[in-house]
Amino acid sequence: MELNLENISPEERAELERNVFMATLEQLKGWARSNSLWPLTFGLACCAIEMMGVGSSHYDVDRFGSFFRTSPRQSDVMIVSGTVTKKMAPVLRRLYDQMPEPKWVIAMGSCATAGGPYVNSYSVVKGVDQIVPVDVYIPGCPPNPAALIYGINKLQEKIRYEAKTGKRVMTNDRQS
Repeated sequence: MELNLENISPEERAELERNVFMATLEQLKGWARSNSLWPLTFGLACCAIEMMGVGSSHYDVDRFGSFFRTSPRQSDVMIVSGTVTKKMAPVLRRLYDQMPEPKWVIAMGSCATAGGPYVNSYSVVKGVDQIVPVDVYIPGCPPNPAALIYGINKLQEKIRYEAKTGKRVMTNDRQS
């Protein structure tokens, strides 16, 4: 049966536009990816406690399709929470490199984003974006679990936007 759109009334056209979903395959893949994020937990300090709280029954990040993984080969999002030292930086980079594409990074807390109160220490990395490209920054010391959920929602929006436009949105200039 062939549908002829030229001979329908404006009311029928409006009804058809309300009930028919049109999208590209890339948009569908972006929607599926954004709603099934599997984060790799990389908790280093006090922010890691707040990250663990997101998995508790009160916040329950599982309802968003996010299931914490312990293997980088099964993860597509790395959540770096806590103070990254120069000794830990190569390990963080190795885990990032082991993650399959596409992959994203969330920097959680002021220590991961800019070094935090330890920024003047000789051994602290002044932002995890010096090691891996960061997609979402979550400020705070430590940020609460609701802030991490908000950051995950922002990452989901970014993934869907990139799938819709076909452009990769970069939040920083450093590419390691």
